[in-house]
Amino acid sequence: MSAIAQRAIRLAERMSRLGTESAFEVLVRARALEAQGKEIIHLEIGEPDFSTPAHIVEAATRALHDGWTHYGPSAGLPELREAVAEYTAGYLGVPVDPDEVVVTPGGKPIMFFVILALVDEGDEVLYPNPGFPIYESMISFVGGRAVPYGLREDRDFDVDAEEIIDKITDRTRLVILNSPQNPTGGVMSRDGLEALADKLAGREIPVLSDEIYHRLIYEGEHSSLAQFPGMKDWTIILNGFSKTYAMTGWRMGWGVMRADLARQVAQLMTNSNSCTASFSQIAGIEALQGDQSSVGVMREEFRRRRSVIVEGLNRIPGFSCRQPRGAFYVFPNIRETKWNSHALADAILNEAGVACLGGTAFGQWGEGYLRFSFANSVENIERALERIESWASKKRI
Repeated sequence: MSAIAQRAIRLAERMSRLGTESAFEVLVRARALEAQGKEIIHLEIGEPDFSTPAHIVEAATRALHDGWTHYGPSAGLPELREAVAEYTAGYLGVPVDPDEVVVTPGGKPIMFFVILALVDEGDEVLYPNPGFPIYESMISFVGGRAVPYGLREDRDFDVDAEEIIDKITDRTRLVILNSPQNPTGGVMSRDGLEALADKLAGREIPVLSDEIYHRLIYEGEHSSLAQFPGMKDWTIILNGFSKTYAMTGWRMGWGVMRADLARQVAQLMTNSNSCTASFSQIAGIEALQGDQSSVGVMREEFRRRRSVIVEGLNRIPGFSCRQPRGAFYVFPNIRETKWNSHALADAILNEAGVACLGGTAFGQWGEGYLRFSFANSVENIERALERIESWASKKRI
């Protein structure tokens, strides 16, 4: 290689502000340990371990044979946008027009495109901390100022409406909500959402509501800010197929937002991905309109696993774990171990053979916690708990 070729390529300054999703980094390290012959139990990745239901796969196969292999509209096929509008209206109980729907290759583009469309350099965006790391990453990448609000264990990780309102300034351009939450498994109460809606009324601040886990709630029903008077026009709903239908690798999500913003987001799709794969979208219609029994089966299995992992973690000295109300994550408090989160997660991976994430992977206020995904079999969860408990006993935690 020539000396010139060895020089680092000059990157745009914004690349230094781009974060990452630590789950994939830990997965790479876990795979490297497996390549060395070590057995690792994977509780780090947030994806269902179920297969995509057969009727959805069959719909995609038919679509391929029927010629759904060409470009489609940037906002998504009209048939899928109509199906998404009907589905969303059904669970929200509010009218949704297909012109308010944009289909994207995964849910993350909705985060990215909405932030790109609404946030100028120096603008402020409120986001949950601990929270999905891509929120903060994208805010910083576009030159915005990421303003965290806390998700606290003493509130069962519910949102404090007063805290959000207190942090709004004349530079606030967007508020991000997530319920059910990653990483805490917390669910925003309807009373809390109502209080927030009352306080946001008349402020004309858009709210990005990440509802990707909305069908994975174990007690009560899902509520959305869009259901409250005056809030639908200011709420941007992020949702998708990955978690509900075990379709993570299909890369297909959607956003529901007022039609004028949807047109701008569709233009960002035109300039980036052109469109979402057409045959996948046909499968998406089947997912939304076909047999829904697999969703209930998966949710009940996650409920069973939740009980196993919460009970097991609470047996380990220094660990204290609340029962999550949604998603498929637990977020145990490990402060009594006297370890910091990152170091403890590393030790559990390298010495106990269990992959998990330190709480600081989800923001600085995640210190003192770990995140485990219970999207794995009961047998593997029990083996992981035995390994951690045995390791902790030897370390005299």
